[in-house]
Amino acid sequence: MPLIPEEPQIHESVPGPRAVPAAGRTAPTPRPVPGPRPAPLRPGTPSPHRGSVPPQRTARGTAADAPAAPQIQLIPAAADGALDAADEAVDLLLDSGRAPGDVLVLTTGDPHPWAAHELSFGDASYWAQQDAGDDVFYAAADSARAKGRPVVVIAVNGGSDAAVAAALPAAMTRAGALLVVCGDPQRVNALVSSTS
Repeated sequence: MPLIPEEPQIHESVPGPRAVPAAGRTAPTPRPVPGPRPAPLRPGTPSPHRGSVPPQRTARGTAADAPAAPQIQLIPAAADGALDAADEAVDLLLDSGRAPGDVLVLTTGDPHPWAAHELSFGDASYWAQQDAGDDVFYAAADSARAKGRPVVVIAVNGGSDAAVAAALPAAMTRAGALLVVCGDPQRVNALVSSTS
């Protein structure tokens, strides 16, 4: 019986031509890297503050008192593709093990279709879902009622420059560990540098 050689396997790390989307099709959105997750302490493990170098004193207190700034990730997307990019980011975060209640999705333009649908049942039931905290919650970026979560994904899907410039720092204050910004990098960078 003759031996048939196996087909060679091609790995993604092998250099070669990359697939280019056909005319009229958009390239897939870059996938976000799942953000930092706090490591659980094992029983018998000393606290990270015990036996370590004492925190540096600052004018406002100790370094341990200051909240850590969230990791920021920018996913390039046109305004009309920002919602799709945000949905892909949420899917990847959930696939990586993030709890749905850890994720808040904000929009700067039209509301996310989920938010529009849920708001059709009334404000009370819509905001009760945020308070329950057991699923991804979608809100307008300029909503004062949206509460922070460990991960905030903001879709820059429209809105005036002033509205987006105000929404980006507000989204950062709501993000505990990770802020994912889905939008046009040139616009986002220009608006962030103009507010700094």
